[in-house]
Amino acid sequence: MKKLIGLLIVALLGQAMAMAQPLQTPLASPPQNVKQDFGLSSIEVSYSRPGVKGRKIFGELVPFGKVWRTGANQATTISFGDDVTIDGNKLPAGKYGLLTIPGPETWTIIFSKQLDVTSPAAYHQDQDVLRVNEKVTEIPFSLENFMITFNNLTASSCDLQLIWDQSLINLPIKTNIDDKIMAEIDNHMNKDNRPYYSAAFYYLENGKDLNKALEWFNKAAEQDPKAFFVYYQKARCEAKLGRKADAVATAKHSIELARAAGNDDYVGLNEKLIASLP
Repeated sequence: MKKLIGLLIVALLGQAMAMAQPLQTPLASPPQNVKQDFGLSSIEVSYSRPGVKGRKIFGELVPFGKVWRTGANQATTISFGDDVTIDGNKLPAGKYGLLTIPGPETWTIIFSKQLDVTSPAAYHQDQDVLRVNEKVTEIPFSLENFMITFNNLTASSCDLQLIWDQSLINLPIKTNIDDKIMAEIDNHMNKDNRPYYSAAFYYLENGKDLNKALEWFNKAAEQDPKAFFVYYQKARCEAKLGRKADAVATAKHSIELARAAGNDDYVGLNEKLIASLP
C-alpha cells in the first residue's frame, strides 16, 4: 500500500510540474540586437520589432507628441564604444535608453540615462543626456516590421535609421578617430616592427601627406617584395600625386605579382587603374 501511495504522489507531482510549465510561443514583436562596427569600436542597439498588421501606425498606434520606447515590449537601448557626435552634439561613450517623440514632420530623438523606460509614465526628462530633432522622410513603400539599422558607413561617420511603415528618420553620427590613429602611427613608427603598409594606406585614404604615404609604401614593398596589394596601393598613390608613368609601371609590376600568386582580382584592379589614367 505504501508503495502504491508513493507512486501516486510521484505521478501527481509530475503532472503538476507539467501543468506549471509555461507554453512557449513566438513573440508578436521579436527582439533584435544589432551590432555595427564603427570607428575603432562599435555601436550596439537592442530593441523589439512590432509589425504594422494593417493598422495606422504614427498618429494612432504610436501617438504624436508622446514619448515612445522606440519599439515594443522591452526598453530600447543603444551603446557607443567611443565618444560620438550626433547631429553636431557631443555624446560620451556609454549605454543609453533610446527614446523618441514622433511628430507628423519632425521627431525628437532622446538619449537618456534611463535604460528601462517602457511607457511614457516611466520617463523622466531630467535624465536626458541629449535631445536632437530630425525630419521625417516618407518612403515609397510600407515596411511591415519596425527596423533600426545603419547606413552610409564610412571610417568615421554613419547614419542611424529608424524605419517603420512609410516613415524614415535619419540620424547622422560621427566619431573622431583621426587623432587616435595618427597618435598610434607616430607611436608605432618609433618601434622596430613598423606597420608601413597600414600607415601608408591610412594616409592615402584620408587625404594625408601623399609623399609620406609613398615613402611608406616603398618601405612596405621592401618588407614584402611579392605583396602585389602593396604595389597596387603604391600605384594609386603615385596616380594621385600626378606621377602617371610611375603609376603605370608600378601597376604593371603588381599585375605580374598578382598573376604569379593566382589573384585575378588584383589583376583586374590594376588594369582598371591603368585604364583610368589620362
